[in-house]
Amino acid sequence: MQMNVLIGHDWALQLLLNGWQAGRLSHATLLVGPSNIGKTTLARVFAQALQCAAPTPMPCGVCSSCRRVTTGNHPDVRILDTPGEPIKIAQVRELQRELALLPYEGQWRVAILSEFERATSEAANALLKTLEEPPNYVVLLLTATRIDQLLPTIVSRCQILWLRPLRMDQVQQALTAQWGAEPSTAELLAHLSGGRIGWAVNALQDREVMERRAEALEQISILMNQSRVQRLGYAAALNRSPKLLEETLMLWGNWWHDILLLKSGAQVPLCNVDQAERLQEQARYITLDQARRMVEQVEFVMQCLEQNVNTRLAIEVLLLSWPRTEG
Repeated sequence: MQMNVLIGHDWALQLLLNGWQAGRLSHATLLVGPSNIGKTTLARVFAQALQCAAPTPMPCGVCSSCRRVTTGNHPDVRILDTPGEPIKIAQVRELQRELALLPYEGQWRVAILSEFERATSEAANALLKTLEEPPNYVVLLLTATRIDQLLPTIVSRCQILWLRPLRMDQVQQALTAQWGAEPSTAELLAHLSGGRIGWAVNALQDREVMERRAEALEQISILMNQSRVQRLGYAAALNRSPKLLEETLMLWGNWWHDILLLKSGAQVPLCNVDQAERLQEQARYITLDQARRMVEQVEFVMQCLEQNVNTRLAIEVLLLSWPRTEG
């Protein structure tokens, strides 16, 4: 993915730029929203703006400073972005030592901390000291998927911007214009993405994403004819891979949501537009209440995964309640 191609969040960038130009630059901003919608990209683009050599507030994207922010080599911009791994106190303390130094080139030192809900309690408390008394040249940009998993004292010291998933047409257009996707592929990925441009781009560039999708959708039918023991075995296997589990739950959620739409007669586009016939066939064996219950239970397991509670038990309950059919 082109790291600094900002799609659909121009209003948020303009808000940050306006505050900076008016002399009201917040020293700590928290960007909140679903995963893969462009929160870290927005933070990078704003960091570019703060370091850009061009005379305009909007970053040029081509000067030496902008290019080095993109590649992660700018001496005044530090990015902590390690998906799936906790942010530890040693990383925060190292960052604080860097922030204590005056900017090497420009006016600002910028730190981007992605998915800060992954921070350990020690790391979060350590960062709190910087948030309470930041040097006047420091700008902190935090991102989070779940604001309720952050310390209230951290949230209260940040300017908060809530970002939403992109519209389907925005994702589709970006895939064709920025990443050269075929129109039919862009349409399918836009439907599947749920407005998450990062996921759509990853699926476009990594064939294994769509291969895993095919396996996850096939597993929906397989589970319907499996015994309780087989279902529990599959639950154990899924629980051993949190990343695969998260992806599988998203795909299952989309599928059951499509079934629910068909059973309720709603006249809205399906997510799995390439699987319309299969969905229609499966919907014959599923009641409206079953479809609604499955949507709710998949969402519940996703919440358990986000909150680090007993995910294994939640998966088992989900799979044991999976509808049965011989169709």
